[in-house]
Amino acid sequence: MKHLTDNETDLHYLQLLAQSFPTVADASTEIINLEAIMALPKGTEHFLADIHGESEAFRHILKNASGNIKRKVNELFGNDIRESEKKELCTLIYYPEEKLELIKAQEKDIEDWYRITIHQLVKVCRDVSSKYTRSKVRKSLPPDFAYIIEELLHESLSDNDKAAYVSVIVNTIISTGRADDFICAICNVIQRLSIDQLHILGDIYDRGPGAHKIMDTLRQYHSWDIQWGNHDVLWMGAAAGNDACICNVLRLCLRYANLATIEEYGINLVPLATFALDVYGNDPCLEFQPKLLPGNQMDEKTQQLTAKMHKAIAVLQFKTEAEIYNRRPEWQMQHRCMLSHIDYEKGKCTIDGKAYEMKSCNFPTVDPKAPNQLTAEEADLMQKLRHSFRISEKLHKHIRTLLSHGCMYAISNSNLLFHAAIPLNDDGSLKEVEIYPGKRFAGKDLMHNIGMMVREAFQNDSVDKDYARDYFLYLWCGQDSPLFCKSKMATFERYFLADKETYKEEKGNYFKLRDSEEVCDRILDAFGVKGTNRHIINGHVPVHAGSGENPIKAGGKLMVIDGGFSEAYHKETGIAGYTLVYHSRGFQLVQHEPFTSARDAVMRETDIKSTTQIIEMSAHRMLVADTDKGEELRTQIADLKELLYAYRHGIITERRR
Repeated sequence: MKHLTDNETDLHYLQLLAQSFPTVADASTEIINLEAIMALPKGTEHFLADIHGESEAFRHILKNASGNIKRKVNELFGNDIRESEKKELCTLIYYPEEKLELIKAQEKDIEDWYRITIHQLVKVCRDVSSKYTRSKVRKSLPPDFAYIIEELLHESLSDNDKAAYVSVIVNTIISTGRADDFICAICNVIQRLSIDQLHILGDIYDRGPGAHKIMDTLRQYHSWDIQWGNHDVLWMGAAAGNDACICNVLRLCLRYANLATIEEYGINLVPLATFALDVYGNDPCLEFQPKLLPGNQMDEKTQQLTAKMHKAIAVLQFKTEAEIYNRRPEWQMQHRCMLSHIDYEKGKCTIDGKAYEMKSCNFPTVDPKAPNQLTAEEADLMQKLRHSFRISEKLHKHIRTLLSHGCMYAISNSNLLFHAAIPLNDDGSLKEVEIYPGKRFAGKDLMHNIGMMVREAFQNDSVDKDYARDYFLYLWCGQDSPLFCKSKMATFERYFLADKETYKEEKGNYFKLRDSEEVCDRILDAFGVKGTNRHIINGHVPVHAGSGENPIKAGGKLMVIDGGFSEAYHKETGIAGYTLVYHSRGFQLVQHEPFTSARDAVMRETDIKSTTQIIEMSAHRMLVADTDKGEELRTQIADLKELLYAYRHGIITERRR
């Protein structure tokens, strides 16, 4: 057998390892620990996609672990307690602070309620913590109650010798006035241990009002990653100073009358409002009336101002996009300089050689001889908006979080995760796409290099920074962008042309061919995804469940989990999103009904109504040894055994403490 000590470089590595495990006893103890961890059930992975600013629904799904906590409560208590008591217990776990206030106002014997509830919560916590080591559970415990919770988790009332001990702990928690704090603490531990790893398959931003709240939640979350979506990179581009991305971000916010995130980031819209009133004061801007979702009321005056701002930023968007398209002819997107295709006298726009009637043709800032040129006032406005995005401290903090926790794709436990698509040729082979001038990549190399380019845009010493900043626009709407993958983004057509034929955005080959097992296998092979039960998981395109569309495709090889979190999609999809849960026994796809509000959840004990579909069950309960983490642990164990060999043969000397 060849040992690591036979190689000088490997010996140097073992000497470094010896600094962490300086004796035979230390190395042996760690081997025992790692071997034991591998025998535990795998942790629960939770997959979400296309959250689109719906912060309340997002937070609720994290709190209830896609219904997993409710399932455990039902399993643990069965018919021992009433349904109403189980609902109350679940709501308490999800919203402990708020629910406690209601219960204390209603409960006649609060001490008795505390006693019963604490024992119930300990039982739930014991169940969700059973697949983790004591060390990992200990690290998730709040310092104030770490010792107490740990004692309660590992003792039982059924043990006569310890029953009095447990009862005294619970009674003392109550008598010292710490019951509320303890309940809040253990509920948060239950929430945390119910999800081991959170995967977000893109699109935190746009449409809904709470993207900034979602980012604040994630910054505090224990373990998560993100595969960037097109709306995420749009905001990244805006933060990097891409004018077209800035305009697109603002246009979408105005389109959905959603300025909460913009306001939270401190983006100053006064210059835009002033400009819009000056230029479009007499324009009814009918095509730019905001889409008001239920519960989002707006008075007539504000609605008209929003429409004028909406039109102003849309025209500015078309001009700034054209500037980039002309600067980057290699993208072959100059045909999307839409203001150049208008006959301003006849009120017609020519697309692919055919003239279409315009719904309106009032463009006071457009010079027909130089339609894409910014006026002096527009240039000044663009400078102010860019400055506002560049100096927003909170926005850049959130963008840094996206950069540190994500990239274009990830591979986790034989699952390939990405937001939208992999560019394909007509025959289903991987398509080479030019991302740097003269440099073409396909598949895994394409996704990796795009991820590197995104980071280049935020590096002050990067020689490709200007190109990388421009490239955000291509990622947003380029035909071969893995985040778009359509023939065009028909924004202009939807605003200005009556003929709906012009709205058609032909889907790319990935969406045409993704039902093929052969194509999915080709993609998985290209990314080096191993395993007999390997999958592609992505979102981006809402699944029309109401029309009977199945989110499971290609014979189970592909799972699409964008069911329409955003309220704007609910009529289209018929549901309010999918989440995917991958626990030790297999995959479960959870289909959610629309969420009302956190207030309703607390006051009326409403939960998101969810339907669980078992997709794939493992022949045996999956252990840590069966996961990517298991591979890492096997490598560590092998290295530690080499260290033991080195100690026992005198190659490395133990360091006694």
